[in-house]
Amino acid sequence: MLRLGEITEDNWLDAAALSVKDEQKGFVAPAAGIIARGYVYRGCGGHVLTVELDGKLIGLALVREFTDEPLGYDLQQFMIDAGYQNKGYGSEALALILDLLRAEGKYPCVEVCVKKDDAAALCVYEKAGFTDSGYVDPDCPDSINLICRL
Repeated sequence: MLRLGEITEDNWLDAAALSVKDEQKGFVAPAAGIIARGYVYRGCGGHVLTVELDGKLIGLALVREFTDEPLGYDLQQFMIDAGYQNKGYGSEALALILDLLRAEGKYPCVEVCVKKDDAAALCVYEKAGFTDSGYVDPDCPDSINLICRL
């Protein structure tokens, strides 16, 4: 069974060892970088969620809060380890993340920035209900900003 958890002193080394496929490495930060960003963004509600399958850590997600308009959640990073991809775990984990944010109820939406050529990620997000926000980040013109209403 898939579930979300937290980074702890007992699992952070396992989390840091997670990795995506070589061809995906330009799309998502290394696991250790995701963990570090969670620490750095803690002032704006940043936290790293673990994705666990039957007690084994298989992925990570970094969620933070936008502190400027428009207010919402920012799914900064999301990855499933290469050995567990193409089995539906990414879609299932994303659904759990969205359910968690809905239950928290602090903001009406969650946004994610995805590279235009990351077809697999775009498919997962669109299947989960994300749509193009229309915003183009001048710092990331090769990316699409997607939004999901909670």
